[in-house]
Amino acid sequence: MSDQTNPKRPATATARIRMPAAERREQLISIGRQLFAERGFDATSVEEVATRAKVSKPVVYEHFGGKEGLYAVVVDREVRALLDRIAAALTAGDPRELLEQAALALLDYIEEEPHGFRVLVRESPVLQSAGNFSSVMNDVAHQVEHILGGELKSRGLDPKFAELYSQALVGMVALSGQWWREARKPKKEMVAAHLVNLAWNGLSNLEAKPTLITRKVR
Repeated sequence: MSDQTNPKRPATATARIRMPAAERREQLISIGRQLFAERGFDATSVEEVATRAKVSKPVVYEHFGGKEGLYAVVVDREVRALLDRIAAALTAGDPRELLEQAALALLDYIEEEPHGFRVLVRESPVLQSAGNFSSVMNDVAHQVEHILGGELKSRGLDPKFAELYSQALVGMVALSGQWWREARKPKKEMVAAHLVNLAWNGLSNLEAKPTLITRKVR
């Protein structure tokens, strides 16, 4: 009896869908991003990426050279996406508004790109010195340092401490963002308002009910 008429013939693997090389590469990056977010670098295998994409393992190696190559591309894209988002958000001229915008940009990213954020904050044995959340926040801190330097100078304060203050401010927002990713309360705008309240006013001058200038607290 032919395979076509044998009802007991074992099911074969789902037929592979042929894609243009560029489209296949994007599919593999998307799948890798999700797997790295869910399981981390070590627990993700090339075999699983290939299985989800319905391709053979050599296809993954052909595009990225291996798991490390795929991971590097995923992380690089997330780094650029987050930095572009923050840079685009910094449109105000007032330092307090800029601080609000930076905090909100990070919280927006955490809310809207949970897989990307998990990829950045997970530890991995590769890309230790660059391409992780710490390196991204360091890049953001350098942007904030430039803003703070001018603000300190205008107030008659020593601008050489701008780097210290920028690291402190960005670190506060970044760590709070990681906490908020799990807690999901209070609301995002309220988190940003309280962060700016502490950063801008200090403990001795905290506002009882802080609000945002650049976005309504809902």
